[in-house]
Amino acid sequence: MLIFKRFQPFIQPYLARMGLAGLLVMGVAAINLALLRLAGTLWDVITVQHDGSLMTELIGLFLGLVLLQGLCSMGHSYLTAWVSQRIVADFRRHLFGHLQTLTVSFFARRRTGELLSRLMNDVTVIQSVVTETPIDSAKQLVTFVGGIAFLLAMNWRLCLLILILLPLLVLVAKLFGRKLKSLSTSIQDQTAALSTLVEEVISGIRIVKSFVQTKREEARFAAQVDQTLHLTLRRAGIMAVFIPVISLLTFSAAATVLWYGGRQVIEGTVTPGDLFAFVLFAGILIGPFSSAARVFAQIKEAQGAMQRVFEILDAQPEIHDRPDAHILSTVAGHMRVENVSFAYDPRHPVLSNLSFEAKPGEVIAFVGPTGAGKTTVVNLLHRFYDPTEGRLTIDGHDLRQVTVESWYRQVALVPQETILFGGTIFDNIRYGNLDASESAVQEASTAAHAHDFITELPDGYRTVVGEKGINLSGGQRQRIAIARAILKNPRILLLDEATSSLDTESERLVQEALERLMEGRTTFVVAHRLSTIQRADRILVLDKGKLVEEGTHAQLMERKGLYHYLHTIRLHEPTV
Repeated sequence: MLIFKRFQPFIQPYLARMGLAGLLVMGVAAINLALLRLAGTLWDVITVQHDGSLMTELIGLFLGLVLLQGLCSMGHSYLTAWVSQRIVADFRRHLFGHLQTLTVSFFARRRTGELLSRLMNDVTVIQSVVTETPIDSAKQLVTFVGGIAFLLAMNWRLCLLILILLPLLVLVAKLFGRKLKSLSTSIQDQTAALSTLVEEVISGIRIVKSFVQTKREEARFAAQVDQTLHLTLRRAGIMAVFIPVISLLTFSAAATVLWYGGRQVIEGTVTPGDLFAFVLFAGILIGPFSSAARVFAQIKEAQGAMQRVFEILDAQPEIHDRPDAHILSTVAGHMRVENVSFAYDPRHPVLSNLSFEAKPGEVIAFVGPTGAGKTTVVNLLHRFYDPTEGRLTIDGHDLRQVTVESWYRQVALVPQETILFGGTIFDNIRYGNLDASESAVQEASTAAHAHDFITELPDGYRTVVGEKGINLSGGQRQRIAIARAILKNPRILLLDEATSSLDTESERLVQEALERLMEGRTTFVVAHRLSTIQRADRILVLDKGKLVEEGTHAQLMERKGLYHYLHTIRLHEPTV
């Protein structure tokens, strides 16, 4: 019931069609019962009454019922599939949409393959339980109730022999169900782990090959497959015993009925046709019992999948709009960071009591050794995370008091690791503004010094970049990312090692483009290249999450502190 309750909003739009499919399948079951009773009557007409005329009429009626049953079966099969696929499509859209609302921290704690498994595999497991099972249950209900009614009317003593078996069936189903639930949950977890491993290996295939680790990855994959296989075979073993045991108990009752009823036919108290129909009815009741056992197993399996799926839906975004949040229209770009502390893990603080400000149009560079907290500051400025203590403001507005979307529209990020999406170069650049015209895309590309190399490609702007831009060089990918940011036309720029992937010539071209883009915009730069740092209006030197120095390049060099030390080291670094 919990499964149906959580799925009710997705089932609600299709209740009418599900109801119609249920009526059709109930009609199939009712006609099937009528056919069985008619078969018994036909048997007596042939073997006892020897009435050829009546036999012809009954056979005609029999064929008519078979045709009507076929039409009902066609209708319910199509409607069931239509409703089932619609509901699962709606639910997947909802689940994917919810994933988009979750913050960066959620994805940092989970692996991609695991989320993919929940979105695809687990939803499929739940699908049959919430759509096909209710409709099939309606068929089995009519079969069971109608069959019992016919049996009671025909011979109540024989009927009682079958009903005695029911408590035993429930006990067997309960015993097996506990084991099936546990195994099904474990199988879903293993499937998620397997998907994660495949995703990691495929996305990192160059590293795998470069380090000659293909055998190791094959061994890891084989080990995961073996674990999944072991659990699957255990479940198959239980199912292999479960269903036959249910069927054996039911057939045992049918055999008892046949023995007891046969004696009554011999004694003349029951006609052969009635016994024939009774045995058929007893046999058809195997369907509801076996179906109940199968549904019980499916529900136990779906419980594990449901728990994993709704764990995502129950997750709440850590970054969200407050009830009193207002929309940020346009900003001048005056940012202040006031006594900010932050930690991804409370046991390991990353930033401590950090304060600085950036006036409109200023370029602020962050410098420091590895692990100083530079990228974390960029994440806070973008509001991928909120500070543990302190606050960030834009033109005097606390970022937590404005809507997330309106703030994100004011910011453009060019990260160190360039992210491109499957599709064409044109699509990736226009990601910065989906309403941009083709000429606007080309202008942004020209400003990023990407237009020339794009037009030299065989398909130009329609060139497919491949998964994560694998068909382009690192420098080309970075310039496309910069063109994407240019097209967005933001007020705040966040450049996290934006030129780190470029050679000297490409860096010069991109730096010119960035300087034009930075004009009139507040820019925060995390950079390794000294040429980028020296152009900054102010340089903030971080060390172990604290601001230890601040000033221009000349001022910091005179102090001969950490900046001077880092600058001296980098001067002696080899260049390519």
